[in-house]
Amino acid sequence: MTQLASTMQQYQVRVNEQLEQYISYQGPVSATLNEAMAYGALLGGKRIRPFLVYAVGEMLGSKLKTLDPIASAIECVHAYSLIHDDLPAMDDDALRRGNATCHIKYDDATAILAGDALQTLAFDILSREITDLTTSSQLKMLNILAKASGEKGMCAGQMLDLAAENTAISLVDLETIHNSKTGALIIAAVQMGALSKTNIDPTEFSLLTKFATAIGLAFQVQDDILDVIGDTQTLGKPQGSDQCLQKSTYPALLGLEQAQQKAQDLYQEAINALAQLPYETQLLESFSQYIINRDK
Repeated sequence: MTQLASTMQQYQVRVNEQLEQYISYQGPVSATLNEAMAYGALLGGKRIRPFLVYAVGEMLGSKLKTLDPIASAIECVHAYSLIHDDLPAMDDDALRRGNATCHIKYDDATAILAGDALQTLAFDILSREITDLTTSSQLKMLNILAKASGEKGMCAGQMLDLAAENTAISLVDLETIHNSKTGALIIAAVQMGALSKTNIDPTEFSLLTKFATAIGLAFQVQDDILDVIGDTQTLGKPQGSDQCLQKSTYPALLGLEQAQQKAQDLYQEAINALAQLPYETQLLESFSQYIINRDK
């Protein structure tokens, strides 16, 4: 197992343990709601956003105990977004991470409420007292996560994505969708990890943001590519769903080879940003390579 794979696995286990504690608290008001929340949040997943929180934070010298609630909060937001994206009124998917989607396992109403509850849980977690963080740092993190999640980020991206179905859009519009729907939360993960270091240098913060912006878009470009060349069993979700919905994607607009080159160009942008940081960045470099080479 490579260092990246081993570290990703360690972080996955760690954040899953944290999420189990946050979601399955003693004596829930509604056992069904908490069960659905846990189903949506804990059933598989690469945990890319928590990985970035941990990897960036540890690179900057922050303790894992400090990073745990930050990683948990951003994964709660991501999990809620997937539950809602899969609903019949959105992407109408029956398969997620190789299992029935939350609304198929339960019902639409339960899935909606589970997503709502995971979103609010994220801000509950992040607003509690966190070891070694200043109130100022936590407020900045809360603001970053809120903006990345809502009408300036992920929700806006999903709205644009839905509007673009069965419609030909430009590359500029497609990049706006991807930067909002997927990139915003990836950028937030890196920025929140960076803010775990007290008084982080503004230049370093800017370089980490450039890195995150590049890999955030590269992640979605690779998703577009996998929708064409992947298979349902490996992906854990329906292959070809973008084509079925007639969505504009990088392969559709550029062709497969040029889309793959776009992913490579974004990878190089990420590496260039990391090269300017005065830290050991090998783990993040390997992760950048993983983003554009993954098969699911």
